[in-house]
Amino acid sequence: MKYIDEYRNKEHVQHLVGQIREASKHKMCIMEVCGGHTMAIQRFGIPELLPPTIELISGPGCPVCVTSRAYIDHAIALARLPEVIVTTFGDLIRVPGSSSSLDQEKASGRDIRIVYSVLDALEIAKHNRRKKVIFLGIGFETTSPATAAGILKAEMAGLFNFSVLSAHKIMPPPMAALIDAGVEIHGYLGPGHVSTITGSKMYEFIAGQYGLGVVISGFEPTDILQSILMLVKQFESRHPKVEIQYNRVVKPEGNTKALAMLEEVFELRDDWWRGLGILPQSGMKIKEKYTAFDAEKLFEITLEPTRSDKGCICGSILKGIAKPPDCKLFRKACTPADPVGPCMVSNEGACAAWYRYSDS
Repeated sequence: MKYIDEYRNKEHVQHLVGQIREASKHKMCIMEVCGGHTMAIQRFGIPELLPPTIELISGPGCPVCVTSRAYIDHAIALARLPEVIVTTFGDLIRVPGSSSSLDQEKASGRDIRIVYSVLDALEIAKHNRRKKVIFLGIGFETTSPATAAGILKAEMAGLFNFSVLSAHKIMPPPMAALIDAGVEIHGYLGPGHVSTITGSKMYEFIAGQYGLGVVISGFEPTDILQSILMLVKQFESRHPKVEIQYNRVVKPEGNTKALAMLEEVFELRDDWWRGLGILPQSGMKIKEKYTAFDAEKLFEITLEPTRSDKGCICGSILKGIAKPPDCKLFRKACTPADPVGPCMVSNEGACAAWYRYSDS
């Protein structure tokens, strides 16, 4: 209760809102690039507290949302192979593929299991030595170190029936791509969990090259409001920089052990992002020395042609140029019970957040 009282204190919130209203003089678009922030912003009604000069827009911060439909098709094809167990985080299982979903495949008898971490997948591999256990590795720098650790543990334990289908990505390339694409952004709410691993240095080019501020934020109401205030002050004074609001967790140097594991197991490659297309050096692939654990190379499959979403504007929402109510399917053909696109599936998706917490 002490934690909640400290970061959700009504007087503190009102004080910060007053400071933001006083400091904000010009129109400003602030993008959050973390799905956790998107959910928290809608849950706590942050947009309603802000002056009309400030607009909050969601970006490509939901790992499930930015993952390609081709990746889902790949995972489904692997699940259809004999003697294969596919392990996945729960929010990926309902994302539609071109003609099916992991959830539908599970219902039809494929061995697809929901896990809470890569360690769960390793345990399944340990107890099912005659089967091939594939872990669907998605997410940014928050989850990729755990996947790297899983591969290293599998090698040490001799679990060569374990492999990873990697869709891991890194955050800086899409942040730059959005600016290059002309999306109106005047500052970024930096991702708190990602930055716990990476530290703050990787965002310095945003301030130096593009002249936009980045404030790494926590997830409570006072965290988000304080971060917005810091961005407003930067914008109004024309002194963009990288700041850490979430300093009780994030350090400038990040987590050096986690970064070392990433460096050991993964290397960068060009990768596809929903709404942005292929971005150079934005994805993580497993290094050649760990090919024995790379499901992308271990299994020969035939992929069906990838079918695009009809009517879904998830790509535009992730790009920050549309909001969920702009979609004709929102709250009608597309709901959490029957999602058309991934932005409605994931707990960090903008459409799911608006559906749950907004009247729009």
